[in-house]
Amino acid sequence: MASSRREHLVDTALELFSREGYHATGIDRILAEAGVAKMTLYNHFKSKDELILAALRRRDERFRNWFMRAVEGRAKTPRARLLAIFDVLQEWFDSKEFNGCTFINASAEFGRPDDPIHGACAEHQQLVQGYLGELAAAAGATDPEALAGQLMLLMEGAIVMRHTAGRRDAAIKARGAAEILVERALD
Repeated sequence: MASSRREHLVDTALELFSREGYHATGIDRILAEAGVAKMTLYNHFKSKDELILAALRRRDERFRNWFMRAVEGRAKTPRARLLAIFDVLQEWFDSKEFNGCTFINASAEFGRPDDPIHGACAEHQQLVQGYLGELAAAAGATDPEALAGQLMLLMEGAIVMRHTAGRRDAAIKARGAAEILVERALD
């Protein structure tokens, strides 16, 4: 029971943080939405920052699992998967759940590089870029890390353009640029 309350609290906090921001979402709001007492919160977390870190870990796990499955389900070859990442982004952008990137948003609110929350955001980005590097290596890129970094920049740029500028075609435009980069990196 305690574990399920903790999980419910983390899920509720993640949903609120994603929609409304980290600093703007108070503990009392989270508790009210989750329907739990303050004591329950402090039995599981020492601070709001610990709850934020738990929410970010949850989001990282869910997002990366979904993202990798979706990419691998859309394309059979490593080369095709390097481009399918943008099709998957477009799917995410078109979903009702899209509120920008949880990690970009959190790193903006917790901007100091030595802040553990900022560090969790950086770790997420490194893990996603690592996956891109694996795809690039499997596709035969001469410099998989460089290609992964370039594709990551395109992904992050597309996310920001979709969220902040409302560009519905951001992933499609990024895919066009990715085609050029992939072509050069694999030839």
